[in-house]
Amino acid sequence: MGSWQLPSIAFSLPDWVCRSLPEPGHCFVSDEEKMGLAIELSRLNVLHATGGPFGAVIFEATSGRLVAPGVNLVQYLGWAGAHAEMVAIAIADKRLGKFDLGDNPEIGYELFSSTEPCSMCMGCVTWSGLRRLVCGASDQDARAIGFDEGVKANDWVAQLRSRGIAVQQNVCREQAVSVLNAYNDHGGLIYNGRASTASGGAAS
Repeated sequence: MGSWQLPSIAFSLPDWVCRSLPEPGHCFVSDEEKMGLAIELSRLNVLHATGGPFGAVIFEATSGRLVAPGVNLVQYLGWAGAHAEMVAIAIADKRLGKFDLGDNPEIGYELFSSTEPCSMCMGCVTWSGLRRLVCGASDQDARAIGFDEGVKANDWVAQLRSRGIAVQQNVCREQAVSVLNAYNDHGGLIYNGRASTASGGAAS
């Protein structure tokens, strides 16, 4: 009787990501500077054809030091869950050697996402231990070009805040939206796991 032969699961960010990061130890000062990196990663992800127009970055809230970058790698890895936020959280957990980013309240970790998280990533934010979520483009901006953000409660911001996760929206929104629109204007794939149609696709 045969035995199961199952694949091991591992992933790495494309090489260009590390080349695009500031020197280790650099401290980001403002929300705009932090969001600028998330948006730049989203732009470069499209330029290098390694995924969709989404970037995310995790920082130490107290110091402004970069902990983990993430970009959308769904097509690159062939994994539906490889959204930018999921990738950034996975890398942060691996680098820090823990699955709870909220276990040290004196540091606190915050996620900057070039677009508001979809329903899947929202769930991961809830369980990750992150203490703050900062968003660039809105859910509506992603849906406007055909991405499917999933079912999200209208009061998701209040729900996160009730769990001790601060939320800031529309930081550098115009710059983030420009990446989404450029991706769409140049024929970027708006993929959809349910059907090969033009209406809807998996997002951030």
